[in-house]
Amino acid sequence: MQPVQDFDTVASDVVIWHAYDPEVKAELYSTCLATGAGVYLIDPIVLRPEAFDEMMGSSSVAGIVLTNSNHHRAAVQFAQQSSVPMLAHRETFLHGETSRLKIVSDGDEICDGLRVICIDGGPRGEIALHYADAGGTLIVGDALINFEPYGFAFLPARYCSNQKQMRRSLGKLLDYNAKRMLFAHGAPILSAASERVRALLDSGGG
Repeated sequence: MQPVQDFDTVASDVVIWHAYDPEVKAELYSTCLATGAGVYLIDPIVLRPEAFDEMMGSSSVAGIVLTNSNHHRAAVQFAQQSSVPMLAHRETFLHGETSRLKIVSDGDEICDGLRVICIDGGPRGEIALHYADAGGTLIVGDALINFEPYGFAFLPARYCSNQKQMRRSLGKLLDYNAKRMLFAHGAPILSAASERVRALLDSGGG
């Protein structure tokens, strides 16, 4: 993929950038989350250096987070460039272990207010993140999507290891208040995200 030319600011502490990847035939979204401990890049794809510098400003990268085994993307490149760890579930790098990898588990707090939520039944190594500041932000890997023709929906069963288990596991998201939700595939939800998750789970559809 060619480097993405620009980024979008969606909240005071959240920036996203995205591009279509013809190899996987999908739009790939990446998130930059600013926390009190520094900036975390989630599922990053390559961003034009000038745009990256503008996005970061005077902040520094604290770590790279991968939300499942399908999202290696440019994570190693960013981790090496910034000399920071990559954080992921132990199943995310079953082959080609890296010295920069830091394993995270369900309930782990990456930094103050940023928590890991493991989603069983999705793609291998699937996690979500919750950041408590500014009304709450959820960042999901593949378990939930938000693009046409599906809209806001569960990941289709053919891409899951066990979709029924995944849907049950997604119920853990309701333990966290979230105004907004960011996706690895799809446009962000910028208001009433928790209510949207609850409605989807209650409907059992998507």
